[in-house]
Amino acid sequence: MSRARWAAWAVRCGLLHRADRPAVGLALLSLLFVTPDNGWEAWGRRQKGCFPHVDFSHPGPADALRIPLQLLWLALVRPPSARGGVSTAWRELRRRAARARSALRAHRARLAARHLAWLAPERLNRASARVAGNAAWQSAALRYACGLVAMALVAVCVTTPFDDASQALFFAALLLIALWVNRVPGQVCRLMLMVLSMVMSTRYIWWRATSTINDDTWLNLAFGLMLLAAEIFAWIVLSLGFFQSSWALKRRVAPLPDDRALWPAVDVFIPIYNEPLRVLRPTVMSALEMDWPSDKLRVHILDDGCREEVREFAAGIGAGYITRPVHKHAKAGNINHALTVTSAGFIAVFDCDHIPTRSFLRSTMGGFLSDGKLALVQTPHHFFSADPFERNLETHGKMPNEGELFYGRVQDGNDLWNATFFCGSCAVLRRSHLVEAGGIAVDTVTEDAHTSLRLHRLGYRSAYINVVQAAGLATESLSAHIGQRIRWARGMAQIFRSDNPVLGKGLTLPQRFCYLNAMLHFLNGAPRLIFLTAPMVFLIFHVYTIYAQALSIVLYVVPHMAFSVLANSRLNGRFRRSFWGEVYETVLAWYIVIPTTAALLFPGLGTFNVTAKGGVMDEDFVDWRIAKPYLVLLGFNLLGIGFGALADGGGPAFRDGHRRHQHALGGLQRHAAGRGAGGRARAAPGARRPSGTRQPAGRAASPGWPGSPLPDA
Repeated sequence: MSRARWAAWAVRCGLLHRADRPAVGLALLSLLFVTPDNGWEAWGRRQKGCFPHVDFSHPGPADALRIPLQLLWLALVRPPSARGGVSTAWRELRRRAARARSALRAHRARLAARHLAWLAPERLNRASARVAGNAAWQSAALRYACGLVAMALVAVCVTTPFDDASQALFFAALLLIALWVNRVPGQVCRLMLMVLSMVMSTRYIWWRATSTINDDTWLNLAFGLMLLAAEIFAWIVLSLGFFQSSWALKRRVAPLPDDRALWPAVDVFIPIYNEPLRVLRPTVMSALEMDWPSDKLRVHILDDGCREEVREFAAGIGAGYITRPVHKHAKAGNINHALTVTSAGFIAVFDCDHIPTRSFLRSTMGGFLSDGKLALVQTPHHFFSADPFERNLETHGKMPNEGELFYGRVQDGNDLWNATFFCGSCAVLRRSHLVEAGGIAVDTVTEDAHTSLRLHRLGYRSAYINVVQAAGLATESLSAHIGQRIRWARGMAQIFRSDNPVLGKGLTLPQRFCYLNAMLHFLNGAPRLIFLTAPMVFLIFHVYTIYAQALSIVLYVVPHMAFSVLANSRLNGRFRRSFWGEVYETVLAWYIVIPTTAALLFPGLGTFNVTAKGGVMDEDFVDWRIAKPYLVLLGFNLLGIGFGALADGGGPAFRDGHRRHQHALGGLQRHAAGRGAGGRARAAPGARRPSGTRQPAGRAASPGWPGSPLPDA
């Protein structure tokens, strides 16, 4: 098609205005003669920005590893500092292309409005709202009947065997439905996406358990079952996560009486140990300035460090100062001692670096006056400083941080089921209910979550106000960040072992699910390490972890992962970007697996470690101690790739097996990389969904398991 005919066609289709034809022609012609930024010269000018740690004039042996890792980071993150400018002609071409895409989308929308009006998202949204609000759903019998029918249909979809072609058509049909449903706003469509995701994920687990286990040798069977167990664990966490976050309550702030004489007295506790006074000072002064009657507000500094400078500071600004003779049970013991020397009916708790707003008490106290069984009101933890991931990937303020998923979505979902967790700070508790529960729990190192569990066991209610009312400091270094998460993981494992929410009394079934999911989240270290190491187990030791053909693996794994990503993106997109959870969890996996295992076996072990606050990172550095396990893992993965590359030197069967397996791995292996705080310590690449293959005359689990022979290819 000539340039003139192409432009005329574009004008007829509405993609271009007639006045744009000369400009587009010149832009297309410029591609033949003009190279943006003059090619190699532009690369020479920008190489320092892309590879600041590589000296191209004097390359070293380690640069062979630095450059591919940096390229991976640039491909995934692309910070602004690594982007170079583009020529005017190239910018103009991109602008014209954007206009053409916009025109094409508008034309498509006009066609849809003309011929597919009955499928318009607005109409579907109104229809879903009518269905959700129908009074018939008040009938418990109808809800149970619909649930049973839905479960029966899901069971049929999950267990019906398909050949590869049928599986591909099934995936394509559901994917088209999901993509259209994803365009429709509303809670009903969000639930439909979660149901579709669970169908595909459960179908994958069913296929894995019935068709892919190799029992030829004990080694194949052991590693295959180990990988299957890890995948079942991930499926359970996915299911509980959907349940926990399926419907956010979005509780509103309860109003207070107009008569301030009816407002109750509040004690504000600010426990500290060895934190700098410069970190404590703004928190105490802001707490004293909260909008509450001065005769009913008392701020106390709970100093476990017994420092004279803190005592003098408290006396100088009119705050209370409380110490204790015996320092036991860390923060929990500190607060419990303060309960014995204060008397207000309500207690607000802040970490020493969490600075409250003036409206904090006005936003949280109204619910206590209208509900006598309300024991806890929690607000989000917001951090005004960058955490280690944000600092080193230059994403602070540009995308959600690690904690936003929990405080933005999960806690709102917990609130629907009366399962809001106490998070140790930025919260208010009713003194009488807390004392009845035995005070702050001291049996585990996550005293906050354990305390809320005890309150819920007693039948008391909790609330979550998803409005930021305080801001604090994020952990400064990756080592401090990991240390904090280790404590959380150990504490959750201790609760799981000593006060299991599934087995104890007093909780509703939804509350049990919410607590169980929170604890399983911190037990994912071992499953994730299995995912990271399973590919090299095959490549190095020739162990078949998934015993199926590459095409079958793709047709079951890809739908499982695609629907999970789609549903989680719809559910949590505002609070966590796709695949970033893999980065966070991979960085922590190595460090939490041993503490959680030890806590499950010996729940009494472990001490409370204070998280460092107020540190300043003056310069970049490489934290080799934190990076060491992942460098070792990276080395083993590279070794496995080397074994796979050298497999061509083996016999035909060995070579055929490796080729098939590597073909499957090529589409399934996911790399997760993280950079150390203030430095460049990285989480090494690893596999997300490892796979196996079949031998020429192998055996695999199937409807006649164990031991049905597979036909030769």
